[in-house]
Amino acid sequence: MKIISKPLRSEWINLLKRPEIEQLSLETEVTAIMNAVKLEGDSALRRFAEQFDGVKVESLQVSLAEFQQAEDKIELPLKIAIHQARTNIERFHQAQREETRIIETTPGVRCWSRAVGIEKVGLYIPGGSAPLFSTILMLGIPATIAGCKEIVICTPPDAKGEVNHVILYVARILGIKKVFKVGGAQAIAAMAYGTESIPKVYKLFGPGNQYVTSAKKMVNREGLAIDMPAGPSELAIWADETCNPSFVAADLLSQAEHGSDSQVVLVSTNEKLIKKILAEVAHQVEILPRADLAKSALENSVAFCMNSNDDCIDLLNEYAPEHLIIACEDSDYWSTKVINAGSVFLGNYSCESAGDYASGTNHTLPTNGFAKAYSGVSLDSFVKKITFQRISADGILNLGFVIETMAEAEGLWAHKNAVTLRLNKIKNDN
Repeated sequence: MKIISKPLRSEWINLLKRPEIEQLSLETEVTAIMNAVKLEGDSALRRFAEQFDGVKVESLQVSLAEFQQAEDKIELPLKIAIHQARTNIERFHQAQREETRIIETTPGVRCWSRAVGIEKVGLYIPGGSAPLFSTILMLGIPATIAGCKEIVICTPPDAKGEVNHVILYVARILGIKKVFKVGGAQAIAAMAYGTESIPKVYKLFGPGNQYVTSAKKMVNREGLAIDMPAGPSELAIWADETCNPSFVAADLLSQAEHGSDSQVVLVSTNEKLIKKILAEVAHQVEILPRADLAKSALENSVAFCMNSNDDCIDLLNEYAPEHLIIACEDSDYWSTKVINAGSVFLGNYSCESAGDYASGTNHTLPTNGFAKAYSGVSLDSFVKKITFQRISADGILNLGFVIETMAEAEGLWAHKNAVTLRLNKIKNDN
């Protein structure tokens, strides 16, 4: 992890670039996969499972027996932990529900909106070396609260053709029955287009590698809704003399271990502190089971020694991190200056891992700078807000002139006439 000291503002954009695969070759590969699934359905999914995952999958859908067998494998301490996390996540997302309020904008003109759950949603759950069962909590809970009628999960199987038993346990306790053994870009295609086994959905959710992200962007261009372009994980930490260097190092490594394409960024005004933290990183990484992945990610990562606190916050807002830890004095004050970030963690004890698992906030967040325009997943992500209005005779009398005048100015005479006919009837009736 290299140290860059006092970079010029003109250099920030280039210095903050994320690691990425060459886009043309990536999109070419993903397009071929998407087209194959669209044309061949389940047979393409089975072929890709053998090609990419090295496994033959007969039945793509997880059976009831597999759900039961999975539950039997879960130890009690993990069940207790999952249920506590579920409670916290439900509590946070339940609080996002909005009551319907009727607003009278003009006497006789009443308007309101109602949140309606998206009928069919697809959840992509990463598998591989780190099956993210916590993502089912983060996506399945708000989907259930929102009232989504059909929730579909796709997740890659292991070498035995089985889905991770904790993933199945979490899906089952949330009442999600449609789980399919499909991963990668082909899973996104299956939920986007539908196959013989997998239902077509109206909106796609879930993080993934650059292939999954590319597939989501592709179907989004074709008109299917997605949560956000969520790619490889990333974390930025702003630390000062009040931080605990070992905590900061552990947090940096907690994101670096996600994969070689992850990135972490450290920001401080104190170069001695930066070196102390990086020495702690070098010490801690050696005892990690995923040390090789973490070390690869650290090669893509950087520490910045800045001139001032103002420069620190400006650099972080330019980076727009998925996760941001502010381990500084006056972290509450500096949090008010954050305008671009997915989720923010304040103080020495607010580790990013808490947000990943159990504090209650959602861990499905915008990456790759998309936090400049996107929010993380919330209850609102799973609903549509439909507006309603009821206009009385008095209401159209009060508002009619405004509508007629504006319609005429735009040259839309049928719009004007729709009001004029009503006004004339009211006048004639009186």
